[in-house]
Amino acid sequence: MRYMTAGESHGPEEVAIIEGIPAGLTITAADINEQLARRQHGYGRGQRQVIETDTVTIMSGVRHQATLGSPIALNVHNDDHNHWSKIMDPNSPATVENSMRKVMRPRPGHADLVGGMKYRHQADLRNVLERSSARETVMRVAVGAVAKKLLAALDIDVHGFVTNIGPASSDLTQLTKYKTLAELRAITESYPTRTLTATDDEAMREVIDQTKRQSDTVGGTVQVMATGVPAGLGSYVSADEKLDAKIARAIVGINAFKGVEFGGGFANATKYGSELMDEIYWSAERGFYRGANHLGGFEGGMTTGEMIVVRGVVKPIPTLYQPMQSVDIDTHENHRASTERSDTTAVTAAAVIAEAMVAIELAKAILDKFDTDSLSRLQEQVSAYREEIKHF
Repeated sequence: MRYMTAGESHGPEEVAIIEGIPAGLTITAADINEQLARRQHGYGRGQRQVIETDTVTIMSGVRHQATLGSPIALNVHNDDHNHWSKIMDPNSPATVENSMRKVMRPRPGHADLVGGMKYRHQADLRNVLERSSARETVMRVAVGAVAKKLLAALDIDVHGFVTNIGPASSDLTQLTKYKTLAELRAITESYPTRTLTATDDEAMREVIDQTKRQSDTVGGTVQVMATGVPAGLGSYVSADEKLDAKIARAIVGINAFKGVEFGGGFANATKYGSELMDEIYWSAERGFYRGANHLGGFEGGMTTGEMIVVRGVVKPIPTLYQPMQSVDIDTHENHRASTERSDTTAVTAAAVIAEAMVAIELAKAILDKFDTDSLSRLQEQVSAYREEIKHF
């Protein structure tokens, strides 16, 4: 499985092409739109989410609600393009009139300046920010929705939620109350901050409100969990085949993510091996299993069969309504950075995007290991493999 996205933040369309999805998977636009709506919703999002109503059009690869095995093309229209059609027109040369929204004062923390240097966009840094904008992640969520449908057909579930926004943090011991991710999903999706309790939600909303009053932005941490993943996905034989490494790359590849950890993560650095290693047990019902999950479901770059636990750190959005110090790229004079429309925080959306990226990497790993032509054959092979490793 592989995919590619294209589109600019204020261009007419966001598009994606997915290759390698087996034939016979049931998928509809409604399935994808449900995930796109989750990405748009959440406390702290900005005015752009009011303008857009993200809905997908399935252009190819699906017939009568079933995948064909051929490439799947997805399209999401940018409603805000109606206000930017002249500025983003690909068929007209640059003029004073259609270059009114030039960006000449790069924002600290954004791709503006370095992207301008790399691609020689010295005339207008908008050429950088239009693609580096997190608007592109709408298509990663769309691709992730397809991946999640595939995983669900194999009894694999994936869910992302928020563990902290600024100084407001959740008590992760609350997670022991939930027997399934479906139960956890029902709780976290009921709060506008996608967190674990009403108390946590109230504290996080207060942090966001205070940040907004100060014309500032705030970051946080999201956690993604996956259940039903069979042992042995990934490989120890080559560094680039380690599945946890692929997931880490996918998480840090999301806009504004600056760190990733598995299981106990960085806190493991303060522990001894006797405290940390997930001891091995066996039963006739389960086969081999671990007594704990400090390592987040991975050993040697391979899944252990335990729950996958991944966390990602999201930095504050670099567009501030009280802009920071910058320099005009034309005059080299000191100025305040450019101001674009922005969110106070995108952590609530980041949980959905991280969930999509974990789903994509798990789907890739499944399709790397088993037959990819037909869903029914894939299901047969995965079921047989689960029985095999259960009786190892």
